[in-house]
Amino acid sequence: MTSEGWNKVLWERQPFPDNYIHPHSFLSSLRRNPNFKPYTYWPLVLLCCAITQHLATIFTFLAVFVRLKERWLDARVLLWVSIVSFFGGYALCEILSRSNTVRGASTRSNTIKSSLLVFLALMALSPVLRTLTAATSSDSIWALSACLFLLNTLLADYSSMKPVPQERLTSVLSMNAAISSSVVLASRLPDDLAVFALVLFAVQLFALFPILRHRLQVTPQLAQILFTLALCVLSFVLTVPLSVSVASIYAGILITVTFVAPGVLVWAQKYKNEIRGPWDVAVPRLN
Repeated sequence: MTSEGWNKVLWERQPFPDNYIHPHSFLSSLRRNPNFKPYTYWPLVLLCCAITQHLATIFTFLAVFVRLKERWLDARVLLWVSIVSFFGGYALCEILSRSNTVRGASTRSNTIKSSLLVFLALMALSPVLRTLTAATSSDSIWALSACLFLLNTLLADYSSMKPVPQERLTSVLSMNAAISSSVVLASRLPDDLAVFALVLFAVQLFALFPILRHRLQVTPQLAQILFTLALCVLSFVLTVPLSVSVASIYAGILITVTFVAPGVLVWAQKYKNEIRGPWDVAVPRLN
């Protein structure tokens, strides 16, 4: 039986099985990697800067925690650094948001009121937080904190800021994991002021800093690179005096995430082989 006179329709009676396909028409509609867009190395490195910044904030927090625990850092100094950083970051967000939206005086007043409420709430809860894990061993606290920071890193939102930003569930879970880890670590500090200063510092790093990071991702590339470099240098300088081995591992992680991982992805693109053809299920287009 020849395939002459065959039509690709089911409503017409033909001397062919329903699943018959003409071999020439079958191969002519074969497509390989139809939606594939090859990546280039340096744009991927720039996109990885958001992950690098997040890792730098975690190691900065851990270095500050160790200094507070060992009494090498005065809690009052950290408190003033947090206050100055808050107003500096808020001013920078205002400058960056002027190009997108116009914020009114009511929005600014609400932001200030919310910040004061958080400040007072943390101050009132500091004695409770200090004794939160008194009956728990330190080994359990370190393991729990490490797992929570790992969860925070995996669920964090590293995308750039959208015109109408919407909070994702993973972003909320990531922030909650980081704050929970900060609270359990703060419970190991010796006094209430140190607990208050560390938790306030954690709120700024893991709740407010991601907002600033999203806004910075729409700035020129040079600004993003300099900001990432400044965070990495700061976290590395804070980590080296505590442990040279940990600082070496941390530097290796940063190099791998920022430079090695994009290279591996670009190299692996040549092995991508997705075949599309008439056997694929039709995708309906709905308004």
